[in-house]
Amino acid sequence: MRLIALLILVTPGILAVYGIKLIRDALFGELQPLFLNLFLQGLSGVIFVIGGMGFIGGFILHRDRKRNKTKGRFESR
Repeated sequence: MRLIALLILVTPGILAVYGIKLIRDALFGELQPLFLNLFLQGLSGVIFVIGGMGFIGGFILHRDRKRNKTKGRFESR
C-alpha cells in the first residue's frame, strides 16, 4: 500500500521536474521535438510545474488535516 502511495507522489514530482526542464530549454531557445514553438513549450512547462507542485501540496495538506496537525488554520468549513 505504501508503494502505491509513493508512486502516486513520485509521478507528479517527475512531471514538475520535467516542467522545469521545459522552461529552462525555452529560455535558452532549445525547442523540443514535441512542441511547435518556444512559447507553447514554456507555457506547458509552467503548467506542469504548477500542477505537479499543487498535487503534492494538496496531498500533504489532506494528510495533515486527516491527522489533525493543521491546528485549525486550514480547516474546511
